[in-house]
Amino acid sequence: MKRTVNLLGFLASFTLSTGFMFKIMHWPIASILMLIGFALLNFGFLPTFFYQKYKESK
Repeated sequence: MKRTVNLLGFLASFTLSTGFMFKIMHWPIASILMLIGFALLNFGFLPTFFYQKYKESK
């Protein structure tokens, strides 16, 4: 579970930072990368992170 959280966090931050860089440089596909990054963050990383913290507290 911890490996999954780390992997999702890395993928979300990597795609978001790449999307921001593409957006600053006005390169194509920037919006798609940012959308994928935010989706990974909101629907992948955060739920698994909070679920892991919930399991650790019990």
